[in-house]
Amino acid sequence: MSRVCELTGKGPMVGNNVSHANNKTKRRFLPNLQDVTLGSDILDRRFTLRVSSAAMRSVDHRGGLDAYLAKAKDDELSPKALKIKKDIAKAQATA
Repeated sequence: MSRVCELTGKGPMVGNNVSHANNKTKRRFLPNLQDVTLGSDILDRRFTLRVSSAAMRSVDHRGGLDAYLAKAKDDELSPKALKIKKDIAKAQATA
């Protein structure tokens, strides 16, 4: 399972551990990913996504999964999230 947020595209970063003696060794900074079940009001369904904590705050701030995906850029979303976004857009067009 890849360590990439399905909504923001946030992934691991690289950096250095720096000791007191200023020795540097490579390390990875991993995003805080959680398996979360988010609900869509328009589709009346629930989806399980692997999302970072920052993305969960953004979803809450924008007013839910539907509003977040409406404003999200397609290149940041995972294929699963992109399919949800297209299903929501289709449901809004028919309603």
